[in-house]
Amino acid sequence: LRGQADLQAFFGIAYWALYLFVPALTMRTLAEERRSGTLDLLLSRSVSDWQVVLGKFWASLLLIAIALACTLPYYLTVAWLGDLDHGAAWSGYLALFLLGAAYVSIGVYASSITDNQIVAFLVALTINTCLHLLLPFIAGNFTGVAGSVLEFLGTPQHFQSMGRGVVDSRDLLYFLSVVVLGLTAAEINLAKRGLKGS
Repeated sequence: LRGQADLQAFFGIAYWALYLFVPALTMRTLAEERRSGTLDLLLSRSVSDWQVVLGKFWASLLLIAIALACTLPYYLTVAWLGDLDHGAAWSGYLALFLLGAAYVSIGVYASSITDNQIVAFLVALTINTCLHLLLPFIAGNFTGVAGSVLEFLGTPQHFQSMGRGVVDSRDLLYFLSVVVLGLTAAEINLAKRGLKGS
């Protein structure tokens, strides 16, 4: 426990796990439906593009929520062993959930552009890498407004802030914006490819 009762080590591991796990989780959401032809069947039954996209999003996010819930015994154990800052712990869990939601929306979008699961996985992982690693790295080479903007666009700043127990509206808005952008792009992509039922 590194001499103190906190969940920082767990949050750090989970942060990287979501980066790799979510693209694998979402790569089949629409790509497999497209390959097997079931997506056309869904859209021909008066199911809108948005209903399909949101259904895939919520189903994947539910799995992430269940996975996070399965770690609660660890939280309870740490709380029992020491003086845990419960506010920071729950803020960290919220950060993981929101990060998962952002990555799921990216994964659903990536899965909407191809019928190949591997391609969907690689596209999602590439976008995640830009947000997770590339933008923060580039931001370190800039100062002033440019550096601040690039840092803001990356996920680490927002996740780390919430992981320390600071729930800032800017961090919430960031994750929400990524979710909305990813899902909107997925819906537009379905319509653009002529898959919308009529």
